[in-house]
Amino acid sequence: MGLTASVLAIDAGNSKTDVAVVAADGRVLATARGGGFRPPAVGVAAAVGELAATVTRAYEAAGVDAVAHVSACLANADLPVEEEQLAAALHARAWGDTVEVRNDTFAILRAGVAEPRGVAVVCGAGINCVGMRPDGRTARFPAIGRISGDWGGGWGLAEEALWSAARAEDGRGAPTDLARTLPAYFGLGTMYDLIEALHLERLAPHRRHELTPVLFATAAAGDAVARGIVDRLAEEVVALATVALTRLDLLTEEAPVLLGGGVLTAGHAQLDDGIRERLAARAPKAAARVVRARPVLGAALLGLDRVGADARAQERLRAHFAE
Repeated sequence: MGLTASVLAIDAGNSKTDVAVVAADGRVLATARGGGFRPPAVGVAAAVGELAATVTRAYEAAGVDAVAHVSACLANADLPVEEEQLAAALHARAWGDTVEVRNDTFAILRAGVAEPRGVAVVCGAGINCVGMRPDGRTARFPAIGRISGDWGGGWGLAEEALWSAARAEDGRGAPTDLARTLPAYFGLGTMYDLIEALHLERLAPHRRHELTPVLFATAAAGDAVARGIVDRLAEEVVALATVALTRLDLLTEEAPVLLGGGVLTAGHAQLDDGIRERLAARAPKAAARVVRARPVLGAALLGLDRVGADARAQERLRAHFAE
């Protein structure tokens, strides 16, 4: 096959999967989209089996059956042992000669930089941070929830807002408009009504994440408790970034801090300003910016890095995803 197809790039998140078949010169030969990638829920074998259908469609569109290298950035690949398990499962599919699995946060980082150098913080349903240098050194966190020291993410923010609102309504906590705005979002009158609806699952449990935008709207209207939660998230984002920069010896150098995920790309002024102010104080040479490029671009760039593609190939690849 020669240079016809060099990289299979996979960006597999909890809600959707994007794949791209890329030539060594950066041309995108085919793309495909599939459903979410959830090994913890369905098992590794089943998750990779679902992924296979998406890869097969991309390979058929590109007219290939294998590539030189598979670059997979996967949700739920939080620990090195999980990356190893997933890499073995992908290698068994014989989609490429070599396989490299990384956490999907690496895709956002690589999509936002000209070389693999910098730090990325992602805040979507959860929160995570990774960093890398061209020499291969990386920084990362387990990012599996409170047991690994994490706070934040859309789900966590909604939980914090509910906690504060419940305590405000019954008198244990400070007054906050969240006690009104959270139940009102679902057409309910009180926090008690909302607590009951969630507990008895008259509202599906997953719907509580819809309250994160309500939190931000309440903060923007001036509510002190809601603003405090947003400020805490800004602190957490900067703490993650600063630790990663320190681990990579980038704290005293000019280095990008890329921000990704639905919460950090939504344009919340208080959060954006809070992150930049805190980052300027703790890492004055770091420059924060939002990454809006599709993460599959980052997975593909990591693949081109691995196969030794030149800068022109990277530019051609970026141009394709900018269209």
